[in-house]
Amino acid sequence: MKHNASTALLGAFQGLRISPLTTLRLSTPLRRPSAAPRVATAIPHVRMFSATAIQAGSWLEPNLNRKDKMMKGRPRVPTGGSTKGTTVIWGDYGLRMWDHHRRISAAQLFLAEKTIKTRLRGQKYRLFKRVACNVGVFISGNEIRMGKGKGSFDHWAARVAVNQVVFELRGQLHEQVVRDAFRLAGQKLPGQWEVVKKGDAPVVGITKLENGVTLEDLKRPRKKLPEVPLEPPSLASTSTSAPPPA
Repeated sequence: MKHNASTALLGAFQGLRISPLTTLRLSTPLRRPSAAPRVATAIPHVRMFSATAIQAGSWLEPNLNRKDKMMKGRPRVPTGGSTKGTTVIWGDYGLRMWDHHRRISAAQLFLAEKTIKTRLRGQKYRLFKRVACNVGVFISGNEIRMGKGKGSFDHWAARVAVNQVVFELRGQLHEQVVRDAFRLAGQKLPGQWEVVKKGDAPVVGITKLENGVTLEDLKRPRKKLPEVPLEPPSLASTSTSAPPPA
């Protein structure tokens, strides 16, 4: 049985023949598709939404190490006449703080944003944030003696200068609806707030550049008094009467 099977297999292999390799001839040679020329596109200059430098992460929490201590610092003071961050740029309406500079925590900003979104629920709009929480606040516990380090991390905050726009709105919204939303958001934030429109006058410090006030007038050290020509003294005032003879 095994001998017959091996004989059958041997006969089958002997009957196999390998035909010569045939080459295919094409009428038209194959061509490699040419790559399209690359056109260098110039990236336009994009202005940042925020007036403060934002790090990697969200606008409420940057991607920074919380163990790195940060100095308390102070908000910027535009001593050179800068009006950056005091006008509405991206939206139609803005929420601006006008009383005093301060440090606002991320929790307060998040609550104000949530209040605006709740009031404008169902409306078509876009909300812009002009500040970023990039300052870490470190606090020591109660009844702790002086010294012994700066303290542990507590929360993130943003330095907001006086007359700086924090939120902007743009969309199919009525002005009274926007004012009501910003009014509710201002009640959740510390300080005094006002609603400004796009095209309103910028502010240098606490002075608005309107009603004829220009930046050149503010840069002068003092007001220039009008020149009044001096009149020569009259003879009547200079002549003195001689005392009568005794």
